[in-house]
Amino acid sequence: MQTPAPTTRVDADDLTIERIEVIPVRVPLGRVFQGSHYSMSTRCTIVTRVHTSNGLVSEVYNGDTDAEQAVIVGIVNDEIIPRLLGRSALNIEGAWEAMLPPTYDILRDRSLALQAIACVDTALWDIIGKAVGAPVYQVWGGYRDRLPSICIGGYYSDDAADVARQIERYVELGFGGCKFKVGRLSPEADARRTELARKAAGDDFVLMVDANQGFTRRGAIEFANLTRSLNLRWFEEPVGWLNDRLSMRDVRLSTGIQVVAGQSEGTRAGLRDLISSGAVDACNADASWIGGPSEWRRIAALASMYEVDMAHHEEPQISAHLLAAIPHGTYLETFDPDRDPIFWNMIANRRPFENGDYLVPDGPGFGLELDWDYIERYRSDTPT
Repeated sequence: MQTPAPTTRVDADDLTIERIEVIPVRVPLGRVFQGSHYSMSTRCTIVTRVHTSNGLVSEVYNGDTDAEQAVIVGIVNDEIIPRLLGRSALNIEGAWEAMLPPTYDILRDRSLALQAIACVDTALWDIIGKAVGAPVYQVWGGYRDRLPSICIGGYYSDDAADVARQIERYVELGFGGCKFKVGRLSPEADARRTELARKAAGDDFVLMVDANQGFTRRGAIEFANLTRSLNLRWFEEPVGWLNDRLSMRDVRLSTGIQVVAGQSEGTRAGLRDLISSGAVDACNADASWIGGPSEWRRIAALASMYEVDMAHHEEPQISAHLLAAIPHGTYLETFDPDRDPIFWNMIANRRPFENGDYLVPDGPGFGLELDWDYIERYRSDTPT
């Protein structure tokens, strides 16, 4: 008779939450990055550390909200931490429910409380991965250990030659594709920019476009028809928000191009309606905006029922594990070092890009080792 292999039981009492700390970080960018109707001059995030009774400590970061960063930190400190101290980190679902009351304040933007929940929910999953000695993508299903990678780029510049330079830079960095910014100019002008990107990248480079809700329905359809020969992988947030679900459905059905959206939906109800209305081929919900990995995985399960793929808006340090855990995950999205110095400098053990793919971190939890000198240099709660 074969002797069963020994097992290690994780004791809930050993994972009692004793302390939680959140550290806001803000890094100035070297230039202003312009999309359709917005511009960015900083990159922000919040580092969250959950301390448990057995000495495990999470090491994760979430989010890129700038103006309301202090509000999110305040919600964690004043409204969430008191609800979680003394609870086991293993009780993920109970903890998530316990964190919900801050979202009930109708006089405050609900998304801020959901972003606060996301910080802590992510940290709790990191603890669980560390407790069992496995990366969270394996805890969640372990479908694959590498992902095709794309760079979010193609930002606007007065120099037309800059399009080719940007694409060449993404290839040098090891990316297999680019999510190219459109929607700021006319459909014709943006189609010409996109054609320049395709010529610079070559036919084997994955190219998708992101209008960040910049076109009208008519303009989006015109753009899609003008770029039909460019083999675009998808068209993200093609239309304005006023009638986005019906307009996106019209764009995808009338042109045949795949449509992606979801990052601008802040709740599971909004994402449910987006998916069930037939507006998208892939949903790029952002775990750091909707309440954390726990909520993103609920949305991913819903999407699979509608044969809708899952993408993820930015946040590669989190999304790599989420996308690698499921069969209908798509591309890892990140930026180049100028647009996201945090990803490229704050992760001391950042994994490489290899032949257009990203190797999912294989350390316990999210597998992140953060550079604390970098964090202290750019923490935004330090008086100047």
